[in-house]
Amino acid sequence: MSTAPQIDALRRDQVIDCELLGQRLILHSTWGLFSPREVDAGTRLLLEHTPVPPDGSTIIDLGCGYGPIGTSMAKACPASQVILLDKDFVAVDYAQGNIGRNHLKNAEARLSNGLSAIKDTRFDRLYSNVPAKVGKEMWQIMLFDTWRGLNPGGEVWFVSINGLRDYFKRTMKEQFGNYEKIKQGKTYTVHRAVRESGRRHG
Repeated sequence: MSTAPQIDALRRDQVIDCELLGQRLILHSTWGLFSPREVDAGTRLLLEHTPVPPDGSTIIDLGCGYGPIGTSMAKACPASQVILLDKDFVAVDYAQGNIGRNHLKNAEARLSNGLSAIKDTRFDRLYSNVPAKVGKEMWQIMLFDTWRGLNPGGEVWFVSINGLRDYFKRTMKEQFGNYEKIKQGKTYTVHRAVRESGRRHG
């Protein structure tokens, strides 16, 4: 049986001191969020294999959790705007706290079902550690809304478990007309597609 002091200890934030995209960050997390004790291997694989976006980009972190992708992008790209999105209000609260904790003036976290909170925003990069349990219907919506929101030449970068590799290869090709497997690790695969200018969605 748990005691009150034990539960109080569990309520305390997890504190993660990490380096991502060459930037040192202090991130707070809590139980109930994805990978609360450390930045997960999929996020690290994605960030290790993506180039830093050009200055002046608008960057989206979809399904941000407590914000390791979005905060590292904001710190590495001070001349860019970064918007972190999640459907979990606890995740958004922690992501916004981590934005402030790391003194990032060019980032904000918003509560959003997919891209619903930015449906009138155009952007240049979208990153996501794809939540494996939301289902293929939600992934279809995410890919369509990403294609529609990206500026011509803009890029989407997903990292997924390897079991979804063929699915994202197929659906990204269908939606974007192109697909590149950037890196396949033991557990995760990094995927990329580009919003080609002049391509019309069917």
